[in-house]
Amino acid sequence: MGSARPYGQYALMAELFRYPGPDFHHRVAAVQGMFNAQYPEAAETLAPFVEWVRTTSAHRVEEVFSRTFHVQAICYLDIGFVIFGEDYKRGEFLVNMKQEQSLAGNDCGEELPDNLVNMLTLLPLLKDDAFRAELAGRVMMPALRKMLTEFSPEKSRLRTNMLQRKHKALILPDEQYINVYHHALLALFQMLATDFEEVALAGYRPNGLDPLQAAVPASDCGTCAIPHSPLIKTNKP
Repeated sequence: MGSARPYGQYALMAELFRYPGPDFHHRVAAVQGMFNAQYPEAAETLAPFVEWVRTTSAHRVEEVFSRTFHVQAICYLDIGFVIFGEDYKRGEFLVNMKQEQSLAGNDCGEELPDNLVNMLTLLPLLKDDAFRAELAGRVMMPALRKMLTEFSPEKSRLRTNMLQRKHKALILPDEQYINVYHHALLALFQMLATDFEEVALAGYRPNGLDPLQAAVPASDCGTCAIPHSPLIKTNKP
């Protein structure tokens, strides 16, 4: 289960999901170099994103980041919101993630403790291998799967139509590049699957149960529970 890796590569990977700045292309190139050496499949997945960053102005990259994750967002980077939506379990998850981040000494800056960047930088700081595997395989990977579904062509068309109808939003000619972060998210998913293969296989057998599947969904994306997880406290024995 990737125990030979120091997991510091996840702190490097987090740089892809920080707000881009003038040095963003250097950060992306460093991630691609790491992928080339350690994760060849993910390197191929990330390549279109790397090329786009290399050939796109810093201003445009910042705009796409904001429109992907913040303004008129395709998806959000707060993992608890992705999994639980507005359900009360999201609050419990945040409380427990804040505690884990504090215990690990991880500076979350201005972002919430469940922000993808802070989750990634937490992984190499954890001393409990079993907890790291649970966080990666039973929380982050299912969340990434949900995030990736938001980039589907069908949802993109529905989102565009809704924005034009409700807000008369201007859809730019190169709006398809809004989807470029799909490559980064998918590469991260492949990276996690490589390092936490046993957890991934246990959680994603074709006919197996999703570890975050709730008995009674409360919204379109479902209200999720993590049985026996230290991240979510339940009243069940």
